[in-house]
Amino acid sequence: MKRKFYKQILKLLIEMKRKDMYKKAHNLGFTHPETVTCSQELDALLNIYSHQAA
Repeated sequence: MKRKFYKQILKLLIEMKRKDMYKKAHNLGFTHPETVTCSQELDALLNIYSHQAA
């Protein structure tokens, strides 16, 4: 049960980070340091999520 809840929280965090990254890319550009940092944070969340599925 805890694992399922944890995955749901991760999904929510991933979606929020993805939206934040899209907004930064739109406003600042794809190569802006804030956009790149946000993208790296999203990658880290996706890696955590994918390891939970294994």
